[in-house]
Amino acid sequence: MTQGRKGVWGMSCVAAVFTAALVALAWPASAATKSETLYNVYCVQCHGVTRNGKGINSPAMAIQPRDHTDAKGMSDIPDSQLFKAIKEGGMAVNKSSLMPAWGDVMTDEEVNGLVAYLRQVCKCGPTK
Repeated sequence: MTQGRKGVWGMSCVAAVFTAALVALAWPASAATKSETLYNVYCVQCHGVTRNGKGINSPAMAIQPRDHTDAKGMSDIPDSQLFKAIKEGGMAVNKSSLMPAWGDVMTDEEVNGLVAYLRQVCKCGPTK
């Protein structure tokens, strides 16, 4: 792929995220929970629409995003670690530096909501 095509691809990704954010803001509350909407805006690009770690960005990533549908893998992670990874980024929990910190974008309540939503996705329940 040429450098020019990479730039266009990157701009397309930014445009897709921006569009998703606008759609999410206009999305009626009855169509999705707030946590699901946050996931769709901020997480889908890497973790995928089916939440299996196969998002649009994943082929270009040296470290693959976590599969949130993996009940065994997700049940091994305490809620406090999920909270910290979302709020402070992957490096805060000794994981990928590609996982951004969302603490400046989301409130603690929203991060806790995402943790609870991830437990629904993995069907593995909360952990301590």
